[in-house]
Amino acid sequence: MKAIMVMYDSLNRRRLSPYGCDWVKTPNFDRLAKNSVKFTNCYVGSMPCMPARRELHTGRLNFLHRSWGPMEPFDDSMPQMLKNSGIYTHLTTDHSHYWEEGGATYHTKFNTYEFQRGQEGDCWKGEVKAPDYPEQPATVIRNPQAPAWRQDHVNRKYIKCQEDMPQHKTFETGLEFIRTNIREDNWFLQIETFDPHEPYFTLQEFKDLYPHEYKGAPFDWPPYTPVSETEDEIRHIQYENAALVSMCDFYLGQVLAIMDEYDMWKDTMLIVNTDHGFLLGEHDWWAKCTPPFYNEVAHVPLFVWDPKIGKKGTECDQLVQSIDLAPTLLDFFDVAIPKDMLGKSLRNVVEDNESIHEAVLYGIFGGHINCTDGRYVYMLAPKEGNPYKGEDLYNYTIMPTHLRTPFTVKELQEATLAEPFSFTKGISVLKVPGNIQLSSLLPKEVREGLRYDTMLFDLESDPKQEHPIHDDKIEQMMKAHILKLMKENDAPEEQYKRMGLVYETMEA
Repeated sequence: MKAIMVMYDSLNRRRLSPYGCDWVKTPNFDRLAKNSVKFTNCYVGSMPCMPARRELHTGRLNFLHRSWGPMEPFDDSMPQMLKNSGIYTHLTTDHSHYWEEGGATYHTKFNTYEFQRGQEGDCWKGEVKAPDYPEQPATVIRNPQAPAWRQDHVNRKYIKCQEDMPQHKTFETGLEFIRTNIREDNWFLQIETFDPHEPYFTLQEFKDLYPHEYKGAPFDWPPYTPVSETEDEIRHIQYENAALVSMCDFYLGQVLAIMDEYDMWKDTMLIVNTDHGFLLGEHDWWAKCTPPFYNEVAHVPLFVWDPKIGKKGTECDQLVQSIDLAPTLLDFFDVAIPKDMLGKSLRNVVEDNESIHEAVLYGIFGGHINCTDGRYVYMLAPKEGNPYKGEDLYNYTIMPTHLRTPFTVKELQEATLAEPFSFTKGISVLKVPGNIQLSSLLPKEVREGLRYDTMLFDLESDPKQEHPIHDDKIEQMMKAHILKLMKENDAPEEQYKRMGLVYETMEA
């Protein structure tokens, strides 16, 4: 048997026609839905990029214990477990975070891997002289990601045609792997593109699918801030995103075509997924890391074709989560699922519509602890309100790196040694006073004024999450789910304190 995972970054399910979007052109996602099981109730776990990928390997949440970081020595890695069991694993990607300090232990879990250069602020082409920037809209001037913005405009000079696009190269090398190994058995291929992550840099042919009048400054990179742009700028960036989603759809079509060409549907699992969604002006916010994780970010698309079951063209409304993908792939290849994986295989969900989760947790280090049972979404805020001013936040790690840098000397001077957790395999870990590294994405004035509120939503009556409700009985039910799941995840004691929960209530 074989398996292919096609993974996108920041793909909003509300921009896909199989999920009801009537204006973004995604015919190949429609075709995929006809050849797979479409999950309608899939949620993220740990946010954002690398935390999501860590649980893709480990099948368990990590945002309760640390921020963005690499794989830990005690982590179970699905690709490595497959490799150790005789299943050949290959990764091809243009996702540059794999090659930074906070992600540098992921790709090495595969037998082989390929990296396509040039996305976002990938430190690729070196030019000392500043590039000739286009006129900058106000949103760029206040964007704390300015260094990445500079590098991106250097990189774009070297991407002149379709064949130069990083996404094109990613899929091209993925198809090459398939053609090279089509007659072989027992392999897993992960084709992972950074798109449609911002910036929305794409080919003109895809922009032409969304003609509109726009006379403002060049604008294809939304900031991680509250929305302050004009209606024209908001509409323009939404069209720019749509063009890139349509480009993603085009390359998905190439995978479906090769599945047809070699009749791979009979022996090859296909999973199409994303790490999280993205806010494109909804709830008066851009992006994904700071505001509450509304469903535009947390409720994600997922498609699964399992040739052992053969079910296609159907919907599954059972509650599932990103942590379920690692055990699903291990189960498909008949590799034992380790006890520390808290996700569940989707095999029986696909075959018999079996329920595997009563509720799920999701969130980002230091933010809300969110919980949903599929109908209600409960966003429990830190009791301090502003997570950047709160206490009782610690990183637990023996791989002390952030996104692009090691932990600072000051951070490590304040570190202590903590007792092992249930999943660290007897290894004691550093307990490092935490700070929210992704706060650098927010301008200082926004960060200092930020306040999180606890909110409860009924998705049945309010699917757009516009009207929080107040119901003590439902809130207590959702808190009970949170306490149960925090216990299962062996959450640190101080997490209960910072969220205003009673630690003793988790005892059996």
